Amino acid sequence: MPLMKSWLAAANDANHPFPLNNLPYGVFSTGGSEPRCGVAIGDMILDVTTAEAEGLIDLTDEPLFDLPFWNPLMEQGPAVWAALRNRLTSLLAEGSQDRDAVEPLLVAQADAEMHMPLAVSEYTDFYSGRHHAENVGTMFRGPENALPPNWLHLPIGYNGRASSVVVSGTDIRRPWGQLKSPDHDMPAYLPSRRFDIELEMGAIVGTPSDGPVSVQEADDMIFGYVLLNDWSARDIQAWEYQPLGPFQSKATATSISPWIVTKTALEPFRCDTPAREVELLDHLKDCGPMLYDIDLAVTMAPAGKPATAIARTNYKQMYFSAAQQLAHHSTSGCPMNTGDLLGSGTISGPTKPERGSLLELSWGGKEPLTLDSGETRSFIEDGDTLTLTGAAKGKEYTIGFGECVGTVLPALTDPYAR
Repeated sequence: MPLMKSWLAAANDANHPFPLNNLPYGVFSTGGSEPRCGVAIGDMILDVTTAEAEGLIDLTDEPLFDLPFWNPLMEQGPAVWAALRNRLTSLLAEGSQDRDAVEPLLVAQADAEMHMPLAVSEYTDFYSGRHHAENVGTMFRGPENALPPNWLHLPIGYNGRASSVVVSGTDIRRPWGQLKSPDHDMPAYLPSRRFDIELEMGAIVGTPSDGPVSVQEADDMIFGYVLLNDWSARDIQAWEYQPLGPFQSKATATSISPWIVTKTALEPFRCDTPAREVELLDHLKDCGPMLYDIDLAVTMAPAGKPATAIARTNYKQMYFSAAQQLAHHSTSGCPMNTGDLLGSGTISGPTKPERGSLLELSWGGKEPLTLDSGETRSFIEDGDTLTLTGAAKGKEYTIGFGECVGTVLPALTDPYAR
């Protein structure tokens, strides 16, 4: 697909993350105003809430954008999603007859504060990156038992905490928890010493379900995607995860990027999942290209120092797609809700620079990273800022997600002080 030209000049740059081909959805405020829905175009944000109030957008009998999140639109389904995208395109396209009415509704992104773009109903995190799973399994069980017996047959996941999903820019407090040293019989309650990131993509459920859905039906339900950082306390996890898996080690925070990139914007970048060495059961089989070619990167910046690129990989490395994860989630009859968030699992590639967590990059702390500042890191230290970025790159345009940023603050001296 060629670059769609806008009357906003910045949106016509082939390297700009927010061309007319993208039109991602977010929630913003300016100067202490109430948060409202907006669409990124070039370096600006179109105030969609006001555009609807002024009659420039009129899709349903009731307002869709009078609340500071995009869930009311999500639950309308694909026909209304397409109608909004068509209307936004006509308002912002080169030669638009509505330019004079739209221009006063534009706000500079540099002047805006971003908020959570959706009300998260439930959060589920998966473990669907094969390279990550093999790296972690090799570290803890050896290469001969790297993957659990079920791993190639279904997307493994666990139910996380919707309450701790936060928008990019939110500071992350180092958590306390039970830590168990192999040298002591009893655990101790201490701040995490092996705090980590997980580079992921998040899929957002638009239309709800009640009962099992097929992979194709699941794909049709997905509204869009965000960058996702599933902050992980590896030492808390090591002690708690047997036999039921992660709990408090994953409950500190999950950061997402502020812009929801719609599935429609990503259509030109669809690609196949990797070749299967074990045939999937019929209800999980691929029904077409279900992944996306999205370049991903992570930087780490110690307090007051420049950032170092520590990882680069691509979403197409996933073994199971978001549609397969969603279909599997529904197999028991589990209802899926508008605003459900599905984490892909850590996205790693086959080489060391493509590893999407510090656990892998430092190989459990045995091979510390050297940053551009000269400092070394095995895991995150207080004051470090981690930034995730992602973009799907075509010949004439780029589909960007914005940044997913978090700075780690020191643990509270007394977490129970009131």
